[in-house]
Amino acid sequence: METVSIEESYDQIVSFENVDYSHPNGTIALRNISFQLKPGELLAILGSNGAGKTTLVRHINGLLKATHGTVKVFGKDAKLSTAAKLSRKVGIVFQNPNNQLFEQSVKKEIQFALRNFGFMEALIEERTNWALKTFSLAEYADRPPMELSGGEKKRLCVALVLAWDPEILILDEPTVGQDSEQKENLVQIVKLLLSQKKTVILVTHDIEFVWPLQPRVILMSNGEIVADGECQETLSNESLMSKGSVLPPQLVEFSRLMGWSLPFPASTFEAKSLIEKATTRTRM
Repeated sequence: METVSIEESYDQIVSFENVDYSHPNGTIALRNISFQLKPGELLAILGSNGAGKTTLVRHINGLLKATHGTVKVFGKDAKLSTAAKLSRKVGIVFQNPNNQLFEQSVKKEIQFALRNFGFMEALIEERTNWALKTFSLAEYADRPPMELSGGEKKRLCVALVLAWDPEILILDEPTVGQDSEQKENLVQIVKLLLSQKKTVILVTHDIEFVWPLQPRVILMSNGEIVADGECQETLSNESLMSKGSVLPPQLVEFSRLMGWSLPFPASTFEAKSLIEKATTRTRM
């Protein structure tokens, strides 16, 4: 895909400074949120339902505005930008795909934002075909989106956002309804985006999807950040995982049973390699 360069260079592409957010009914959803995100970084935001994950990321594309504190995106106060303006560079795939789909066909759904952002027709056609092929949606091109299964709708939402090539991509529960093949495809897409220096934020309960990617991890609970650190140390820390109400990855549990120390294997391939090396040393 063609990449779109950022107009200016920033040390921090996203910055939260002492951010609180309260819903209109007065319910506090975020408390004293502070963190910075560098361009090209991969971040996973984990936590139980109601932890504040989705509320947090909706501040990044301007859908929500902080009650207190400051959110800066591309070096500018997000309160001073509209969601429409930020969405060109900050693409978000919502947890519920029905909130994102409204066109008469899958193909038109992908083309809508591209036309809205002023892409040339030749490029619209090219990116639409890429999205349909990459996400196994070509056979559904003329079908109404609401006739798709839940997993197919989710793939369509990812496809239509990637088609306009945002600088920041936010995926809210991207693996819901996806089989193992589609999850692996999504892993490769994330890796491709990172190779293009894109910034990717994953909001998910799928710890097994997160672990092989080894992102930076933010754990949330009751609207607060309870941990912010490297994947290996954060997701193998039982105390922190308990605070975030998240279970550790299976490979972390397996590594403990094997008596291995950090860093733990990030994939079954790495685990198999460690076992084979240990077996070889034993035989010698």
